Amino acid sequence: MILAVVAIGSVLATYVTFTGAPPFGSDHGSLLLLLLTLNLVLLLVFGAIVAKRLVEIWTQRRRGQAGSRLHIRLVVLFSAVAVTPTIIVAIFSYLFLSFGMESWFSDKVRTAIEESRAVAQAYLEEHQQNIRADALEVAADINRNAFSFARNPKALSAFIDDEVRLRGLTEGLVYNAQTGAILGQSAFSAALSLEKPPSWAFAKALTGEVAILNSEAEDRVRALVAVEAIPNAMLYVGRPVDTRVLNHLIATNAAVTQYERLEGERSGYQIKFILIFGAAALLLLLAAVWFGVNFASQISRRISGLVVAAQKVGSGDLSARTAELDENDEFGSLSRAFNLMTQRLETQQTDLVEANLQLDLRRRFTETVLSGVSAGVIGLDERGLVNLPNKSASLLLDRDLDALQGLPLAEIVPEMAPLIAAAMDRPDRLVEGQIRLLVGARAMVLLVRIASEQGPGATPGYVVTFDDITELLSAQRKAAWADVARRIAHEMKNPLTPIQLSAERLKRKYLGEIKSDPDTFTLCTDTIIRQVGDIGRMVDEFSSFARMPAPLMRRENLLELTRQGVFLQRTAHPEIDFTVDLPQAPVEVSCDSRQISQALTNLLQNAIDSIQARQVAETAAGNTGQPGRIRVRLLVESSRTILSVEDNGKGLPKEGRENLTEPYVTTRAKGTGLGLAIVKKIMEDHAGELILDDGSIGGAGVSLAFPGGADQAAHRPDSVSGVMKQTEVVHGA
Repeated sequence: MILAVVAIGSVLATYVTFTGAPPFGSDHGSLLLLLLTLNLVLLLVFGAIVAKRLVEIWTQRRRGQAGSRLHIRLVVLFSAVAVTPTIIVAIFSYLFLSFGMESWFSDKVRTAIEESRAVAQAYLEEHQQNIRADALEVAADINRNAFSFARNPKALSAFIDDEVRLRGLTEGLVYNAQTGAILGQSAFSAALSLEKPPSWAFAKALTGEVAILNSEAEDRVRALVAVEAIPNAMLYVGRPVDTRVLNHLIATNAAVTQYERLEGERSGYQIKFILIFGAAALLLLLAAVWFGVNFASQISRRISGLVVAAQKVGSGDLSARTAELDENDEFGSLSRAFNLMTQRLETQQTDLVEANLQLDLRRRFTETVLSGVSAGVIGLDERGLVNLPNKSASLLLDRDLDALQGLPLAEIVPEMAPLIAAAMDRPDRLVEGQIRLLVGARAMVLLVRIASEQGPGATPGYVVTFDDITELLSAQRKAAWADVARRIAHEMKNPLTPIQLSAERLKRKYLGEIKSDPDTFTLCTDTIIRQVGDIGRMVDEFSSFARMPAPLMRRENLLELTRQGVFLQRTAHPEIDFTVDLPQAPVEVSCDSRQISQALTNLLQNAIDSIQARQVAETAAGNTGQPGRIRVRLLVESSRTILSVEDNGKGLPKEGRENLTEPYVTTRAKGTGLGLAIVKKIMEDHAGELILDDGSIGGAGVSLAFPGGADQAAHRPDSVSGVMKQTEVVHGA
């Protein structure tokens, strides 16, 4: 601000000095140069300040600072508004000065001034010529009467006085050029006697010419001429000149002199004017630009403050505030309204955060409760889209329901579609039903319940709960069959012994007495005895299934139990190739050796029956078929130990495979359906698992999975540590 005021003052001082106005006067060359230098210095300093400010604005623009774009636009606008009038005024001023100086120094003006001086000079020259002639005539008259003047010197003064009056002169005298003595003079010639002619006038007069002189006041014309008849005598005469003409002459000469001087300095004045006007214009321009930049900065600073605060609010910082302006203009109203808005938004956000925290706490509590529930729970919206599943639901359905949120549950689990449709049709009723679902290779029975969430005038959603009741149904069927088996065994066991004893007694007593057909009698009694034995064994199986004894758990070498079981079966069936893949080190598990041996025997017997059934079917079809193969493997994994039996028999059915472990479910014509049921019961008592799958050699693959893995085995059978495996391949005889 100080620099701007100094610049404006310097410009005004330069203008006043250039025009020669008081108190600077007309002699202003050095002061004008000093002011021009000061203007140049101020111009440079002002330019540096403005350039620095513009660079700062450009830097803010490059950094993308808020309000920089508007700042630059305002600066450009103010600069254009300031530059345009300055350029226009500069052009017109230069043209005006050029045309004005052309008119000032035109040929007409120059001719008029020169003619005026010529007229005045002609008038003065005319007086000079007249006085020259008068001086010569008076000197000639004195020369003619010089003899008489020598006898009467006083007559010379009277003669000069007559000549002066006769010729219209006002003064005249004759004096000795060497001594300065006055020889004769007219009346009123005291001024001539006091004002001695200069030496150049004497020199010229001595040559015989007339020396024309002007008085010091330029109001008289005088002439000096030598009087030849009188030795060393000089005639000095004078006549007054009209002062108006003299003043006009002086003024004309001064005007002509100044005109010529100005015309000679014309280009200099143009250059000075251009420099002065250029410096002043640049100073004013920079001052205008600076004021524009400051004004733009004030506007953009206010707007940038609002922009920055708005950006913070946009990014989520509702505590952002802009500086409230005290002005009563639109910016002040806008800043106050903005702060009021952000304050209300912050208050509302705080309330919403509090509400969301409460909702989040309730949601976490609900999720915690749901995650601890073994049943699957799925929340649906009014369109049946999944929006809130628990972890148990994903595990039961073997699907990541969290990733499937927003999709219809009827498409994710098509088996539930009829129940979902029924719930949507009757939202005021609880829909319940059982569905069969195949998850991988395992079939499950789910008990599904769908209840609607009633709202005011609408149904905002549904809650689907389901649980796996497969094991429950299986346990119920097992319990029912166990009760049936116990009753059958009780009712059938009592008459079997008398029947067998009676048949044996009949054979012993009457075999010798029967002569007609003893073979038939023997065949019938043997059949009765054999069938009673089969029924007895069936009754024993019923009794075993109905009253399975509790296992006696102890540490047993599963490897040795496997070898014993395989040895018995390969001895009984030498036509089948047995491959035994066992680890080198003992594998100890906690089990009942008798029950595990029974389970392994059942699995091997099932494999043998499956192979024999395949061979019979192939023989009936006319095919030779492959020889029977059974592969027994003992694998120690990280968390469990698996004993698997694989065969190349006819295999297990794809459909209903999960029902094979239920009592009295069999695929053999003569099977009771209790073998796998007993095996499963044994594995359940051992906290293990019975796994039914397809074998790697073409038939079935049934595995017994015991809990506990590598921590109960010295080595892994499939380890890469180089531990040797014991592999036995037993071929038929």
